[in-house]
Amino acid sequence: MSAMPARVIRSICVFCGSRHGQNPAYTEAARELGRLLAERGIRLVYGGGRVGLMGEVADATLAAGGQVIGVIPTLLVTKEVEHRGLTQLHEVGSMHERKALMEQLSDAFVVLPGGFGTLDEACEILTWSQLGLHRKPLGLVNTAGYYDLLSAFLDHAVGEDFLSAGNRQLILTGSTPAAVLDRLTAV
Repeated sequence: MSAMPARVIRSICVFCGSRHGQNPAYTEAARELGRLLAERGIRLVYGGGRVGLMGEVADATLAAGGQVIGVIPTLLVTKEVEHRGLTQLHEVGSMHERKALMEQLSDAFVVLPGGFGTLDEACEILTWSQLGLHRKPLGLVNTAGYYDLLSAFLDHAVGEDFLSAGNRQLILTGSTPAAVLDRLTAV
């Protein structure tokens, strides 16, 4: 019996914070992810900002010779300070359009530390997967245990029968960007 071929991923959408957070490990993980994407020939798709972890992952991808596509709603052009040095920058009319376009442009998703916006984007993509609207994997980089409590909550949701064990497996978790990228290509 032959092994299953690895999934081909040409572009990954990264959801992450427009802030850096308190732990320098978050910034280092964003930079590492950007570098790895470029080294592996994977195009970055992200929210289009130049601040926080968003800017770090974009800058690291570009510095390593990678391609970066940003998708930013008009409402956030000044708030997230759009990144003007990208391979492409799409300005869209709403957050809904942003998520839809990022999904269309991506073969997989990676979640770095972030707040409400990051969770909103990840949860919507997971919901679309649960509903069968796409079959693209999502990886969660649990840098310095940032998502430990979220993982515990999801396990609790399974235990309380609000989330199936199968749908819980839609989130591929690793402690480093490299581990998550490896898991995404193996599914």
